[in-house]
Amino acid sequence: MISVPDNSQSQFHQPTQFDVIVVGAGAAGLYAALCLPDRLNVALITKDTLSIGASDWAQGGIAAAIAPGDSPTLHVEDTLRAGAGLCDTSAVEFLAQQAPDRIRSLVEMGVTFDRRGEQLALTLEAAHSRPRVLHAADTTGRAVVSTLTALVLRRANITVLQQAFALSVWLNPETGYCQGVQLMYHGQISWIRAGAVVLATGGGGQVFAQTTNPDVSTGDGVAIAWRAGAILRDLEFVQFHPTALTKPGAPHFLISEAVRGEGAHLVDDQGHRFAFEYHPDGELAPRDVVSRAIFSHLQKTTADPATSHVYLDLRPIPEDRIRHRFPNIIQVCQQWGVDVFREMIPVAPAAHYWMGGIVTDLMTCTSIPHLYAVGETASTGVHGANRLASNSLLECIVFGAQLRQLTPNQSVLTQDSVSMSLLTLSDEATKTDKMLAIQKTLKRLVWQSAGICRSAQQLERAIAQVEGWQSELAALPLSQQLRQVTPQNTVQLDAPNADYLVRTWGETSNLLDIAYLILKSALFRTESRGGHYRLDYPQPDPNWQMHTLVQEERWWKG
Repeated sequence: MISVPDNSQSQFHQPTQFDVIVVGAGAAGLYAALCLPDRLNVALITKDTLSIGASDWAQGGIAAAIAPGDSPTLHVEDTLRAGAGLCDTSAVEFLAQQAPDRIRSLVEMGVTFDRRGEQLALTLEAAHSRPRVLHAADTTGRAVVSTLTALVLRRANITVLQQAFALSVWLNPETGYCQGVQLMYHGQISWIRAGAVVLATGGGGQVFAQTTNPDVSTGDGVAIAWRAGAILRDLEFVQFHPTALTKPGAPHFLISEAVRGEGAHLVDDQGHRFAFEYHPDGELAPRDVVSRAIFSHLQKTTADPATSHVYLDLRPIPEDRIRHRFPNIIQVCQQWGVDVFREMIPVAPAAHYWMGGIVTDLMTCTSIPHLYAVGETASTGVHGANRLASNSLLECIVFGAQLRQLTPNQSVLTQDSVSMSLLTLSDEATKTDKMLAIQKTLKRLVWQSAGICRSAQQLERAIAQVEGWQSELAALPLSQQLRQVTPQNTVQLDAPNADYLVRTWGETSNLLDIAYLILKSALFRTESRGGHYRLDYPQPDPNWQMHTLVQEERWWKG
């Protein structure tokens, strides 16, 4: 963990405005902040500490067509094939064409990718037609994020605000343009002005009971953008990683797809390589296919498929190769009692990546002027209905680099006279047990109803339950008090652990909203495509080869 100076002081002074606010400090947010012109005063906001996001957990690598036998054209073809007809071809072409230059920029910044001799080492991952995935052992995300974090901390124009929670997007009431964020920081709720706001908060995997995502992945950016009226897209498309460590008491640690790319076998408890019964590429079929293969095989062969698992056998890979490529997987498995050299790893699918998000163009602009989005929070069009492996880190840096051309709206940067008031929260309002109970039950509900396989009956029941919880949350005294805070006031909260309390409230609200959005979008799309599979509509429908668009309470095809 890179240590960052604590901004707290005995007489704390809350910042009031920046040229640009970047919300989120994973690969997308860090790289975006570094690409912004250094003449701009930039705030980088993270609700936890640096290096706690999903990018830091990314194992497999980052895709780029840099080998002599590869080309951006082949990378485009593989991405379009994985996306099941819903990729934006121009966005995919831009991604693939920009990839080699962005890899060079990471190398120049100091990211130490693995090499074979003088050349960058490349591996093959599922649904890629060529070895094109760069890696740093099996901790590629950590290598990228740690390097970017160190660079951010050396930039004089970037102020890092840790344990700061963005509650909402601040819109100009006359123009509807974005002019900042509402922020919980150091016991205060205030409205921070900015000429531009970049949402880079990652995905929403924590809405599912089984997920490879870290605790911070609660869909914050998508939720606050939706409440502000931004257009969202394809929220039903969630990628379920086929192989997460599945042991009692252990986290759902992702066993990288690169393991199967290097030659690991996926087998059942009889040692049978069953994946070939579901797709000719077996273990190297697209992720949604492999996840459904595991799901279907467990349904057929076990009494309790919900708690069962299959196995990943690394023993076909030479031992020295495993030690070189997968030291972190070896360590984590050993921690949970699995010796990968002598026994198989118990695995099952878990929610991993959200293809949908806030609609953006190639310049990362959303439908709200001066509001931008990058990374998993955004829907750039490159992933379609199913993301190609190792395109996610690539998307972060390719589109983050577009912010070099951002021009903030300087007209909003005015010195307001803001009053300070004290908000005393009642004992009833400060209770977190109700909110945490809603979160826990919500995650189980969404996993059961909008997990790998879905149906109208399950989805409708789940939507009704989520709406009930939304009403319960809104009725809490805490909700009523916090929603009365207006932009004219900076509020000092008089409550123990005020920051934790407000973050819990905000994350509960965001999880309920993204659950609602995923469930409604999954019900709206009456077909199966990519990461979205309906038991009652198991085939793709050519009439649905289009996007699901959402704005406020309106869903439409587009």
